[in-house]
Amino acid sequence: MSEGKANHLKALADSRGVIAAAAMDQRGSLLKAVASARGVNKTDISAEMMSEFKTAVSKVLTPHASAILLDPEYGLPAAAARDPKCGLLLAYELSGYDNTRPGRLPDLLENVSVRRIKAWGANAVKVLLYYSPFDAAHVNDVKHAFIERVGAECAAEDIPFFLEFVGYDPAGGDEKGIEFARLKPRVVMQSMEEFSKAQYGVDVLKVEVPVNLKFVGQAYSRAEALGYFKQASDAASKPFIYLSAGVDNDVFIEQLEMAAEAGSRFSGVLCGRATWKEGIPVYAKSGVRALEDWLSTEGVKNIQKVNQAVGSATPYPAML
Repeated sequence: MSEGKANHLKALADSRGVIAAAAMDQRGSLLKAVASARGVNKTDISAEMMSEFKTAVSKVLTPHASAILLDPEYGLPAAAARDPKCGLLLAYELSGYDNTRPGRLPDLLENVSVRRIKAWGANAVKVLLYYSPFDAAHVNDVKHAFIERVGAECAAEDIPFFLEFVGYDPAGGDEKGIEFARLKPRVVMQSMEEFSKAQYGVDVLKVEVPVNLKFVGQAYSRAEALGYFKQASDAASKPFIYLSAGVDNDVFIEQLEMAAEAGSRFSGVLCGRATWKEGIPVYAKSGVRALEDWLSTEGVKNIQKVNQAVGSATPYPAML
């Protein structure tokens, strides 16, 4: 790893070399959630409101995080409001995916480049990719080339590349159901193995846990679930961190405890909605001051619980 990338990674981690980061790059999903909580249409939620929410989260929670992930569309004021000791990741991808054709193909923000992300003060670039190793070969070929291009751009600008991949069923099955729960370990493991390859230029993998806790005891035994955590960990030859994937904070803590029990060599977390999502109705009904009050109590409690759960994480330098 170059000295420049190494210095940026250090800025994203705590003193142990563990990445204990908050995630606040949600755009489409946050807009829908705020609109629903207010009982209005999405078009009634302004860019200023989105930025206001993100800034409150950043201001209150970043003193308790080693880094925060934001987006350039609404998150630059929040980046400026973060704690001075907190590192910054910025998202590069367009929210969602191309739904005009099969394969959940990704795209990048049109007015953003890695050079601009670096100029905005970021320590890393993050891209989210919907990915299944079981999709058609021509679909995954497009996605592989897409990630290779981003990796090369990050290498040219000497800034770390964090790749987040979210699994799905190419056949259109229920991704919250038991059949996908049975498939999920292989989706996560094979994705981690694929994007650990040098050709992609990825520095840190941001991954889902390999099981659905709801179906432990049905899709797999607890012992099998622990085994999947370990197998997925062994499949990665790059540092990796877990994403919370929108689950409740208590569920995310349980996932991290299982990872630790299984001997997973995860290097931290990028935890978003599990920490702050219950503040959405507070903001929608009572405004930003009420949100800040909620974050200062319940939000801080949530992030501190996550910080305690990453105590067993493996410092990222040990995975390089």
